[in-house]
Amino acid sequence: MDHFIYRDGQLWAEECPVAEIAAEVGTPFYLYSTATLLRHYQLFDDALSWGPHLVCYAMKAASNQAILKTLAEAGAGMDVVSGGEYARARAAGVSGDKIVFAGVGKTRGEIRQALEGGIRQFNVESEPEMRAISEIAVALGVEAPVTIRVNPDVDAKTHAKISTGKSENKFGIPIARAREVYAEAAALPGLKIVGIDVHIGSQLTELAPFEAAYKKVAELTPVLRADGHEISRLDMGGGLGIPYTRSNEAPPLPTDYGALIKETVGHLGCEIEIEPGRLIVGNAGILVSRVIYVKDGEGRTFLILDAAMNDLIRPAMYDSHHDIIPVTEAAPGAAHATYDVVGPVCESGDTFAKGREMPAVNEGDLIAFRSAGAYGAVMSSEYNTRPMIPEVLVKGDQSSVIRARPSFDEIINRDTIPEWL
Repeated sequence: MDHFIYRDGQLWAEECPVAEIAAEVGTPFYLYSTATLLRHYQLFDDALSWGPHLVCYAMKAASNQAILKTLAEAGAGMDVVSGGEYARARAAGVSGDKIVFAGVGKTRGEIRQALEGGIRQFNVESEPEMRAISEIAVALGVEAPVTIRVNPDVDAKTHAKISTGKSENKFGIPIARAREVYAEAAALPGLKIVGIDVHIGSQLTELAPFEAAYKKVAELTPVLRADGHEISRLDMGGGLGIPYTRSNEAPPLPTDYGALIKETVGHLGCEIEIEPGRLIVGNAGILVSRVIYVKDGEGRTFLILDAAMNDLIRPAMYDSHHDIIPVTEAAPGAAHATYDVVGPVCESGDTFAKGREMPAVNEGDLIAFRSAGAYGAVMSSEYNTRPMIPEVLVKGDQSSVIRARPSFDEIINRDTIPEWL
């Protein structure tokens, strides 16, 4: 469910007409709904209400400080994967004890940054990283809380580029070596083992892969405890998918996911951490664009938009689907047309959809990409010297630009020309 609905023939975001926002900020732009963000966060929080838990929003999905602050004020922790994300979370008012630091390539500078600023835990991905954390913690005279990410060799049955739990993926340590690696962690100074971490991928549309991975964690936990390790937290990762089409086939609900966690590991008496991102923010955001031209080609019609692959890279990178709708609702029985929906970037890859049937639109009309809140703005760029597009947040009948579109001068003036030129 989201809060982008047609009312009197126009698309609204909560209590704000989308066309009015477009007239004010210009197109293209991202538009987020506070009500949807909070509803989706609450679904996860409620799903784990059977025991102690923390829902850590995976901020790589959308990291604007306004989004982070909205979720943090509702009680969310944060899952970060870089020093920049850590700094964003802290700037948004998130305390260090609610930040989990994940990622396979934590630098020594990032480790120091988190230890000095406060951290709930590091999800350790390798022995060299573990030794680096130990060394830096000792130098700072602090104790670093750690979980170790185990790779369960489970096929998440998702896109190959977002699968993280198979043996050939770069993430974690093989679960068969867990006892050995935990023994080394216990022997290193400056480390405090607090639990186990597992994460098998993103955009999962069924629970079976989660179940397979979580059962392996359930088997590992008493073994590690028998070895003398404190296992008080289980970080179950995230990755629950969202419906990118309005079909009858929908991914499992957070309630089902929470019930599965209880069924597989609830008996272990651990605090549960999860790291959802896409499901919290994905359907909470749309990308609004304007039709520049309708171009007749050889056996096809091109719908050329002012949004491009640099604004929304997912279709080019993952062949992903986004529903595309007109901002002015088509009247009953209105004509439909079939388009290749493309942007203005000089690459054939700048294509959002091929052969897409949708209500006929004209030059100058506004359209919206649904389910664009996750991995949209955060993966955008200034390719072709196209300015990063605005982000707008609505709450009820209020709207606010939470990231402004830079001018060409602001972009160009970031360059520095050497003295010899």
